[in-house]
Amino acid sequence: MNKTAAALLFAGALTGYSASIQAAVSADEAKKLGAELTAVGAEKAGNKEGTIPEYTGGLTTPPASFDKSKNVRPDPFASEKPLFSIDAKNMATYADKLSAGTQALMKAIPDFRIDVYPTHRTAAYPKFVLENSVANATRAKISDDGMSSLGARAGIPFPIPKTGNEAMLNHIARYQGISVVLPKYSAYNVDSAGNLTLATQGVWTAESPYYQDKDGGATLVARARANYTGPARRAGEAIMTLEPIDYSSNGRRAWQYLPGQRRVRLAPDLAYDTPNASTGGQSTIDDVNLFSGKLDRYDFKLVGKKELYVPYNDYRFNYSDKPEDVFQAKSINPSAVRWELHRVWVVEASLKEGKRHIYSRRTFYLDEDTWSVTASDQYDGRSQLWRAGFAYPTQMYDRTAPNSMTSGHYDLLAGTYYVNLWPGTSGVKVTDSAQPDSEWTADSLASQGVR
Repeated sequence: MNKTAAALLFAGALTGYSASIQAAVSADEAKKLGAELTAVGAEKAGNKEGTIPEYTGGLTTPPASFDKSKNVRPDPFASEKPLFSIDAKNMATYADKLSAGTQALMKAIPDFRIDVYPTHRTAAYPKFVLENSVANATRAKISDDGMSSLGARAGIPFPIPKTGNEAMLNHIARYQGISVVLPKYSAYNVDSAGNLTLATQGVWTAESPYYQDKDGGATLVARARANYTGPARRAGEAIMTLEPIDYSSNGRRAWQYLPGQRRVRLAPDLAYDTPNASTGGQSTIDDVNLFSGKLDRYDFKLVGKKELYVPYNDYRFNYSDKPEDVFQAKSINPSAVRWELHRVWVVEASLKEGKRHIYSRRTFYLDEDTWSVTASDQYDGRSQLWRAGFAYPTQMYDRTAPNSMTSGHYDLLAGTYYVNLWPGTSGVKVTDSAQPDSEWTADSLASQGVR
């Protein structure tokens, strides 16, 4: 091989390498973190109208009514009243700050409204998460054709994202505590006639080895397990998923335990658009937390930022003691949900050519302070708006961790809706230590799932 040919071959190899592993931001750009940007990449300043305040560190002081022996967190803003409400009659005035799904709900449901409260930027993080997020800006790289991150550890991987994939990987790796347990969560469905049905109930455990291992040796970004206790026909079932950091080295793994079979089986179909049995099939597996799993079915485009009215600081909704008062016909009781104005990253997801999914495209709105997808619009194969999704986040003020696990979708075509991972009065338990790895094996799942 002559020198010219060798040089061209080497240049081609470098081109292929750079396409698979993209560099982090420059050191100069990273200096924005802690200056005009927070450590996780949000704008510190409020907006010019004053309707979004400056970020001052988040909420870290529990209200006087908080009982640390319980997992229920009282609403620190319980005395506040709505500033105004938005419904079909005045939505045109606020259309630029409403998602397509929110607007569609107002048009479809005469009584649907959103009550807008003062905005509180409550997100707060432990020191190690903030420090690692800043460091990740210059050491983390995106790889595996945008499916994985390399070099990040125990913080937001890409606090200054350049692509849609980076933003979505931030959502997947967002901090919610090392271990989060919902001791008795519920998933409720409401049909088009207004009938309330318990789809599943049980114990939900979610852990992040990525944040547990602060030295960067973890191979899993998250692991989750549901042990069903109800309704009676589902009692004893269990599922478990392990989400890798690097998909090129480790694939996503899932198992399911069925009491009738008395065995655990691998469940690779617990992914993508497989109907989620936990919600009675009213959502897909990758609808969990409004998006979860591998990014390979879509092209993700980072559109930019906008101000949006989204559910936020929803303590009253999450910890309600009467499901029948919360889950009403057509929609969640509007009086139970707090909406605030926040800046969000907008990511457009378009189905890749040759790939299959029931959603042809999706729009995700990621809260700048927490990186959680807090709202989504999902379109069917005809590009018709089908499902509108919302998360109902709260700040775990006693554990310095945001939480956005509770979420659901409205089916605009069927006139139904569901909410998954609703804690109610059993609350949410957040701890700084994970279970031993031995608790996350197929054998362990079988022993936990026996009816």
